[in-house]
Formats: sequence, C-alpha cells, structure tokens
Amino acid sequence: MALAIAPAIERLIATDAPVAIGVSGGKDSQAAALEVCDHLDRAGHAGPRLLVHADLGSVEWRDSLPHCQDLADHLGLELVVLRRQRGDLMSRWESRWQSSVARYEDLATVTLVPCWSTPAMRFCTSEMKSHPIAAMLRRRFPGRIVVNVTGVRRAESRRRARLDSADPDRDGRIWTWRPLLDWSEEAVFSSITRRGLDPHPAYGRFGMSRVSCRFCIMSSLPDLIAAAAQPESHDLYRRMVALEIASSFAFQGGRWLGDIAPHLLGSEDRNGLAAAKERARLRIEAERRITRPMLYVRGWPTRMLTDDEADILASVRREVTALFGFRSRFLDRDAIHGRYDALLAERSRRKAA
Repeated sequence: MALAIAPAIERLIATDAPVAIGVSGGKDSQAAALEVCDHLDRAGHAGPRLLVHADLGSVEWRDSLPHCQDLADHLGLELVVLRRQRGDLMSRWESRWQSSVARYEDLATVTLVPCWSTPAMRFCTSEMKSHPIAAMLRRRFPGRIVVNVTGVRRAESRRRARLDSADPDRDGRIWTWRPLLDWSEEAVFSSITRRGLDPHPAYGRFGMSRVSCRFCIMSSLPDLIAAAAQPESHDLYRRMVALEIASSFAFQGGRWLGDIAPHLLGSEDRNGLAAAKERARLRIEAERRITRPMLYVRGWPTRMLTDDEADILASVRREVTALFGFRSRFLDRDAIHGRYDALLAERSRRKAA
C-alpha cells in the first residue's frame, strides 16, 4: 500500500530534514519504520534519521525494548531511549492517587480525581511519550524543522479516524507524519513479514491483538485476559489491583482489573477488592449530590457557594472522608465558605499578576 504523505512532508524530505520514527515494539510502529526508511532511500534523503522509544518502565513487555533495538540494528539507525526521571508510568499512577488524596483533603478539588489514564485524558501518552520526544528533538536539532513519524492508523479508533496524514506543532518546528494512516492490519503484518522479520512475540506467543503496555487503558477484554496469563505480568497485575483497592477507581472505568484474574490474588486482596467496589458505589452516590456549578474549573472555584450548596458539599466531604479515612479539612459550611473565599482571592491575585 502507498504511504499517506502530505506535500509539506515531501518538501521536508527533499531538504534533508531530520526524521525521527517513534517505535513502541508494536506492529504499526515497526512497519512504519520499515516503510518510511524505504521511502526515504528512494527519495534520496540524506538527512539524519533515528528511532525513538519512550520506555514506560514496569508496564512494558520485556521484549519491547529488545525488539526496538533489533529493528534499529536491522535499519542501521540509532535507537534513542527516553525514560521519565521521576518514575515510570506505574509510579505516575500511584503518585497521581497520592496527589488526588492530598488535594481532596485540602479542598483543592471538589471530587476525588481518578488515578488512571483514560481515553479522554491520556497523560500516559502526552507526558511520557509525545512531550518528551518533542523536547528531545528540539534539543538535538536546534533551529531545524523535524519530521516526527508515528504509526497510528485510522482503523484503530474514532479519534484517529479524524486525523490528517501530517500536521505541525504550534511553532512549526516539529511535523508529525502518519504514513500508515489508511493501512489495514493485514497490510501492516505483510510489510513486516515480507522483509523476513517477525513482529513482537506478544502477538503470536501471547495472543495479543495490540502491543503497548501489558495492561493498557485501551485494551480489549481478551487482551487483558491474555496479558494476565503471562507470568511476567503477575507482579504488575497485583500492583495495579492494589491501586484499584486503595483508590476505589476501576482501571477501565467500569471494568475492574481485579476481576480479570482473581486467582492471582490472595484472599486479602480479593476481600479488599470487594470492599473497594462498595466504597466506589458509596463515593459515587455521595458525589452525585454535587451540582456542576459547585465544581472547580481548571482547578479554581468560579463563584462563592450558597449556604445550601456549602452544606451539601460539607456532608459529601464528611461521607467520603469517613469512607477512605482521609484527614480532610473544611468539613462544615463556614470552613467551606472560607476556603472558597481564599481560593477566589488567590485566583484574582494571579490574574492581576
């Protein structure tokens, strides 16, 4: 199949712009790297080329980084590996929960914030892949326009179905190119096998339909089951279920990871999961009494609450605090009015500054 390519990308290739290809270990990024390098060779591209792997740490399959290195060796390219210095993705989820608790106790948020990434809030991708890769490319190629290749395909999701083949960032320094946008899954696998290469072993050996994190917020139920069946996933599985228990937030909205392979859990965790589900039910029931005008917008209240609203929020906070054993402040009408007043004043000062 032909690559999706915009005139702007063709011009950049013709001027030997640096080309960075993001690789995760999955089939789409592997095929994108192979196809793009062939295209660059045919076009006479003589600029820098490299592969980039954003390593998410303990959530990654053990074969992912070696698979990316094998691909780099096959193509004769450097593999740049980026890692979050403040901890991997699992640590990020855990620290996000601790931050959510602290903010709730201090009434810096009206409702508890989920610890997990979501399809609508994929900070796992933005914080640990997109932004670090863009920052690295700016440092590595100062003053140059860079082509950043990604293997996303329209068939993967409704959001991706709306994407263009290429677009620039805000200042035009980095152009994201999606060459396989219209490719089928069959075409992707064919691209890999006709070169005598193998896709990531998780496809054939583990039965995964997609390869990203071992347990991904976008994973289907069969993929979650297949991942949980692998011994290398068991410690991670228990650690993720422990966070479900502590937070009372299911990994995939209404789907609890702890229900995927309960035989991997001890009796204490199975009991803890049942208690977490009940705690989640009671939390959701309590927070339903909070109306939209009572919520913060971008971390700030928009107005003072009425006395009735302050009473409602106080009662909800007392219930949630008791459920989780928090050390919350601002648990009555006067305290909540005072907190809102202080936050509104601080917001005004910051706007003025």
